[in-house]
Amino acid sequence: MTAEFPTVTTPSGRATELRVISGVSAAHFVSHIYFLVLPPLFLWVRADYDVNYTELGLAVAVFNAVSALFQTPAGFLADRVGPYTLLLGGLALEAAAFALVGVVPSYWFLIAMYAVAGLANTVYHPANYALLSHHVPGERVGPAYSFHTFSGMLGGAVAPALVLALQMVVGWRGAFIATGLLGFVVVAALLILRADFADGPHLRKPPAAEKPGANRSVLLSGPILRSFVFFALLAAANVGLQNYTVVALHAAYDTPVELGNTALTANMMLSALGVLLGGFLVNRLSNHSLFSAMGLCVSCLAVALVGLIGSFGAVALVALMGLAGLANGVIMPSRDMIVREVTPPGQIGTVFGFVTTGFNVAGVAFPLVFGALMDHGSPRAVFFVSAACGIVGIMTVISVRKRPDETPA
Repeated sequence: MTAEFPTVTTPSGRATELRVISGVSAAHFVSHIYFLVLPPLFLWVRADYDVNYTELGLAVAVFNAVSALFQTPAGFLADRVGPYTLLLGGLALEAAAFALVGVVPSYWFLIAMYAVAGLANTVYHPANYALLSHHVPGERVGPAYSFHTFSGMLGGAVAPALVLALQMVVGWRGAFIATGLLGFVVVAALLILRADFADGPHLRKPPAAEKPGANRSVLLSGPILRSFVFFALLAAANVGLQNYTVVALHAAYDTPVELGNTALTANMMLSALGVLLGGFLVNRLSNHSLFSAMGLCVSCLAVALVGLIGSFGAVALVALMGLAGLANGVIMPSRDMIVREVTPPGQIGTVFGFVTTGFNVAGVAFPLVFGALMDHGSPRAVFFVSAACGIVGIMTVISVRKRPDETPA
């Protein structure tokens, strides 16, 4: 099997690649900040609007539900109108929605804007992966995916501190306006770089025989459906750990909240570092499915041990949670490459738009599952269910095989 395009890139072409990767990653960084603008501001928003936490949680639920409904159509649009145009429009729309939350003093307007933001959020994964695949040659696209993923995780990591700092200076409404303006700064940067986002030499058009109506059969094919399930299961496991580790450890083993937070921080920080390590390794791997399964085995074992014997010492707890995060992060570039390898030519936006809907499905359903486990006095089950999601994910990912008849899209 031979590549359709040459892999030699001129210095100027390499500079264009780096600018494209930087622009796409900046948009991904901001999109993950937007995930976490509201939670750090719960106390102030709740007091101003005289609502409870369930009513505030409705905004997050609406965001995820709208994203789940419209992300696959956004993938179709990425392959029809162009991923660059879609990314610009989505980022501008989400930035405007968050800025307007800070301007209009209404709880129901906040809910409406979170619905708009959920719609805008659908563009990032299909557009970003399509742009990276179009502008970065195959031998470097894996590391490009890893930097893109790391940028999103970095945005999530800095968001709470950034939002709280803004609240202290300009109030919670000002924090929404400022984060909205941050999105417009990235929109401006992408417009400045628009010449770099013209169709790249690695853009592969679908064969003439492939009609747009074939998309449905592609999405319903076995490899794509298994990839969707794999993404959803990974997200479900992370929902349990990221949202319930601290309270579950405290309820099950009377672990101090400070220690629980330290363990969770170790998990998330090493997960981000693992993504970079995975990007370094991804081009050296011949079997991304096997590597992902091995990483998940390590992660699931560490998480299950926390549930079984979480009362051991602080160092062991932090080390196990950190190991779980590192093993989970290092497989993420391979996770993306698995999807790329089973995607037909010219449909990268459509396929990534569909499979990453698994994130939103897990984000809607599994907080309720883990919350029910806590409410019914089963805090250790949070770790067991998270590990079980990963185990099922292993069985899913090892069955995904590269398309034998196609060069990756």
